[in-house]
Amino acid sequence: MYVRTVTTKGRQYVQLAHNIRHPETGVSKPEILYNFGRADQLDLDALRRLVRSIGRFLEPGEARAIEEELGLEVPFEYMGSRRLGGTWFLDALWRKLGVGETLNRLLSKRRFTTPVERLVFSMVGNRALAPGSKLALEDWVGGEVYIPELPEVEVHQLYRAMDFLLEANEEIQRDVFFSVADLYNLECDLLFLDTTTTYFEIEGEDGDRLGDDGETVVEEGLRKRGYSKDERSGAAQVVIGWAVTRGGIPVRCWVWPGNSGDQSVVAEVKRDLNGWRLGRIITVLDAGFNSEENRRVLQGAGGHFIIGEKMRQGSKGVPVEALQRPGRYKEIAGGLTIKEVTVGEGPTRQRFVVVRSPEEAEQDRTRRADIVTEVERRLGELSQLDGAPHNKAACALRAHPTYGRYVRQTKTGRLMLNREKIRQEAQLDGKFLVRVSDDQLSAEDAALGYKQLWQVERVFKDLKHVIDVRPVYHRLEDRIRAHVLLCWLSMLLIRLAENETGQTWHQMRRHLRHLEVGIHQTRTGEVWQGNRPTEELTALFQTLGIKLPPRYLAIHPTGATP
Repeated sequence: MYVRTVTTKGRQYVQLAHNIRHPETGVSKPEILYNFGRADQLDLDALRRLVRSIGRFLEPGEARAIEEELGLEVPFEYMGSRRLGGTWFLDALWRKLGVGETLNRLLSKRRFTTPVERLVFSMVGNRALAPGSKLALEDWVGGEVYIPELPEVEVHQLYRAMDFLLEANEEIQRDVFFSVADLYNLECDLLFLDTTTTYFEIEGEDGDRLGDDGETVVEEGLRKRGYSKDERSGAAQVVIGWAVTRGGIPVRCWVWPGNSGDQSVVAEVKRDLNGWRLGRIITVLDAGFNSEENRRVLQGAGGHFIIGEKMRQGSKGVPVEALQRPGRYKEIAGGLTIKEVTVGEGPTRQRFVVVRSPEEAEQDRTRRADIVTEVERRLGELSQLDGAPHNKAACALRAHPTYGRYVRQTKTGRLMLNREKIRQEAQLDGKFLVRVSDDQLSAEDAALGYKQLWQVERVFKDLKHVIDVRPVYHRLEDRIRAHVLLCWLSMLLIRLAENETGQTWHQMRRHLRHLEVGIHQTRTGEVWQGNRPTEELTALFQTLGIKLPPRYLAIHPTGATP
C-alpha cells in the first residue's frame, strides 16, 4: 500500500493505492483505494490525523520518530507522574504547626541563597515517607515526589540546611512545643522521659588516637560503646532521650555520647525543661533513672516525679520494706490493683504505690515455669559427684544470665534447683513499685501515669522501624545531632496526625499513595495535574482541617523553567 501522484490535464492528484496481480495474466497493476483530491487542495490536517492514527499501531519510539521527521506537532503527551499525597499532607501539617514560619523567622537573620526551610522539610518528609540517605534524597525530590516550591535539591544544600537546623535547635524545639501545645491543647502536666540507643556501622569508636608527634590525643565525640538497647553490644552508638506527653507527642529530644548512663542525664533534662517555664510538671521515669541525686533534681523548681523502683534488691532497702508492708489492694481502671504505702515520718517520709496487673502476673508465671522446666532438664543432664570439680556444662549453667538465677550450689558443690528463689520471684509476679513525690497526686493517678510509660516505648518503636533513625552513617557530631532533630520533627508530625485521626501512620500512608500528580506535555507547555482524591482521602484531610491540593498544581509555558 502506498500514496501516489498522477497528472491529468496538467493537474496533480493524490491517491492511496495498492498493487494487485491479475489472476489470468499474472500481470501486476495498481488499484485505487482512495482519492485524496488535487495536490494543491489537500486537507493537510486530515492527513496529519491519518498519520497519527496509523502511528498508534507502531512502537512509541517509531511513531515519535516519524512524527518528528514529518514535523508534526504532538498536541498532548503523558510524561510521567509524581507522588503527591504524602508530601502535600505533611507539608500542610508542617505549615499549620508553624514550623516553616519559625524557620523562616530565624533564617531572616541570615543570608542564605537556598530555600533552607524547604530543604529541612524535604528531609523531614523523607523520614516519614521513604527513609533514605541524603544522597538518595536528590532523586526522591527530583523525580519521585512533588514538594511545593522545591523542584530539586543537591546533597551539599541538604548538609548546609542540617547545619542551620542544629544552630537553631533550642529555639525550634521551644517554639514548636508551644505552637503544638496551643493548637492541640496538650496536657503537659505529665512528661514521660526515657532513652534509647542507635548504632553506627563503623569499626571502633570516637576516642583516643595518636597525634603527629606520637602522643595520645584525647578526642571528644558522641560515637561511644555502651549498654546497647538495640542488642548491638560492641557497636559504637549514641544515646537518644525523648520527653513525651501523655498523648504520646514527643516534645523534646536530646543526644548524648553512647557511654552515657540513664542516671547521668536527668540534671540536663531538668535544666532544659525548666528553661521553658512550663509550671508544675510531674516527670515520669522508669527505675533506670532512679537515684537519690536524681530524685532531688527532679523536685527542684517545684517539680515532682513518678519513678519506678527496682524490686530485686535483696532483703534490705526502703523499696523492699514498702513491698513487705501489709495493706489491702483496691481495683482501678485497666484491671490493675493497687495499694499505697508510706515509709518513714517527717522529713524522711517516702510515699510508694504497689501496683499489680493480673494479666502480667499470669505472663510472669508462664514465663518462669518454662525457664524452671529447662533448668530441671539441664540439671538432669549433668554428671555431678559430691566434692568433684564442676565440668564446663555445670559452670555454664550456673553463670547463665537467665537459668543461673534458679540454680543454687550445696555445701558439697552439687547444683540444685533453687526453690526458695522461685518462691520469692512468685511473690513479685505482675507487680511494680512506684515512688511518688507529690502528695496531692492520688495513688490511682500515680499508678496509671507510670503505666503510660509505654507511650515512650511506642514512640521509640516507630522511631526505629518507621522513620529508620538507625543505623546512622554521619560522622560529624553536629550532623548526628541534626539527624536526630530531623527524626524528632518527623515523629512529631506522625504522632499528631495519628492522635487527630485515630488512624495509624501505616493506614494513612496507604490512602495517601492514591494521590498523584500527572505531568503532561502540550503544544503550549507543560501541565501538572492531580488526580481526583478518594473518599477516604478526602475525609482524612477534612479531619485535620487541611485543604486538598488543587487539580492543577503547575503550568509551565514552552521555554519556561519548571
